[in-house]
Amino acid sequence: MGPGRRREEAGTRAMAAPGALLVMGVSGSGKSTVGALLASELGWKFYDADDYHPEENRVKMGKGIPLNDQDRIPWLCNLHDILLSSSPPPFNRDVASGQHVVLACSALKKMYRDILMRGKDGTPLKCDWMGKDKQPPEVKLLVVYLSGSFEVISGRLLKRKGHFMPPELLQSQFDTLEPPSAPENFIQINVDKGLSEIIATITETLR
Repeated sequence: MGPGRRREEAGTRAMAAPGALLVMGVSGSGKSTVGALLASELGWKFYDADDYHPEENRVKMGKGIPLNDQDRIPWLCNLHDILLSSSPPPFNRDVASGQHVVLACSALKKMYRDILMRGKDGTPLKCDWMGKDKQPPEVKLLVVYLSGSFEVISGRLLKRKGHFMPPELLQSQFDTLEPPSAPENFIQINVDKGLSEIIATITETLR
């Protein structure tokens, strides 16, 4: 398959020098695996959004209760904070210092992705860490959407051990999912592709 054909299938939209890559999709789509490998390939910093869920969110999901916007928005605000390097140590000033970032995060709704880029400006609810008069700089985000059928991804989840997301919550994620579309800057890649091809598609897009 030629590079042009691969980019066409990926649904690429042109974008200049993103400061961060968001690898998104429902649970089981391979976000963490793809994100970590991609960051290693590029020499970028990697964050897994699952590591930053508050304990109450983990408990709720562990009981098979889907998260709602009230649960997710503070978590997304915190991730925006991390991307902008505005948080106290131990987080480094990654984007601000020129260190590019790969973030693996479900980011199922457009509003969630807007929060990752714009913080409180992406949501009607205020991110508590922002001062009233401060306007955060927008994160230049390229969205990598890992798409797949319910059947394929549910099969993956059934084989996965030691994760707090029960497979029965997958349907609620598909119900919530708003795939990226124009004018968002994104590429869409099917999870049926091999890992090496997925990484190659993303790195070609960045070049």
